[in-house]
Amino acid sequence: MSATPDPVALAARLIRCPSVTPRDAGALGVVQAELERLGFACHRLEFAEPGGEPVDNLYARFGAGAPSFCFAGHVDVVPPGDESAWSSPPFAGTVAEGALWGRGAADMKGAVACFVAAAQRFLAARGEGLEGAISLLITGDEEGPAVNGTAKVLRWMGENGEKIDACLVGEPTNPRALGEMIKIGRRGSLTGRLTVTGIQGHVAYPALADNPVPRLVRTLSRLIETRLDSGSDHFPPSNLEVTTVDVGNPAENVIPATARATFNIRFNDCHQGSDLKRYISEIVAETAGEHRLDISVGGEAFLTPPGPLSDLVAEAVERVTGRRPVLGTTGGTSDARFIKDHCPVVEFGLAGGTMHKVDEHVSISDLHALTDIYVAVLEGYFKT
Repeated sequence: MSATPDPVALAARLIRCPSVTPRDAGALGVVQAELERLGFACHRLEFAEPGGEPVDNLYARFGAGAPSFCFAGHVDVVPPGDESAWSSPPFAGTVAEGALWGRGAADMKGAVACFVAAAQRFLAARGEGLEGAISLLITGDEEGPAVNGTAKVLRWMGENGEKIDACLVGEPTNPRALGEMIKIGRRGSLTGRLTVTGIQGHVAYPALADNPVPRLVRTLSRLIETRLDSGSDHFPPSNLEVTTVDVGNPAENVIPATARATFNIRFNDCHQGSDLKRYISEIVAETAGEHRLDISVGGEAFLTPPGPLSDLVAEAVERVTGRRPVLGTTGGTSDARFIKDHCPVVEFGLAGGTMHKVDEHVSISDLHALTDIYVAVLEGYFKT
């Protein structure tokens, strides 16, 4: 077995692949080459929807049978924005001031590099005695629509007899410092797009027109003022936020024909997306008059109840960092929402304070510590 990959050097190589969703830019090839040197069987899986760009994914496995532990993550990243605003080029993978800088350092090429380094260290120490399997599920479609990534890889796994018994997703779960939080669930996400229709006319003759703006305002007020819930044992209260209101009317003396708004609900496990869709539709029908309403559910709320998997990860984190992490459900959606239908899943990765920002970076010491944590997780999982 080859020498242990350095997680810092490997993460820097991944950052130098400008893999903005849905482009791979060679990132998965870097991971695959390292895993194949370690003896993993690798499968490159490309999926596409009609009219869209194809997305490349990687599923790799070492060993066979049960128990089967999976590390899951992504190598696609969000765009860097204004590159001139960065202290160093966003895809240079610069090491400076005790940190690794670049788009994806925290979210989440750093954690993917730690997956690989941890697997090698564990397998080198274990020798030939592994009973079970270690796998990596790495997608290129997490930051984008998430339709040609993890969900389809999981479907392929089911069709090909690939089973996982537990999964750790390497999203950046810590608000400020490594060891603060393990995520054991995520809120659901629902987006509503409402268009209220009226009749265009002159503002001086309102009786000859039908202004849709007051009806849109009344509808949004109802939606905003209604408290959805008070939270649950592991989740904060659900919240509805209006993200845009648009009339598109440049004239001050014209009543517009349409008024539009978009809103998003991050909801807890008190709700299902279908229930919220019905609730919103009823309010809109009462207050909006003639309208068009489109509602999409990006993911349901889910929870892996505190138990063996979260305890295992928490003990590994505490052993390495000296911190006992809290179990949280904050933040946006992640691909754990797909994995939870197949096995228990928790999330733990790097500190996320700079993710998606200019000058995204992660501490060099955190990359080494996260590798140590992942090794400890594998040691604990395969202890018996």
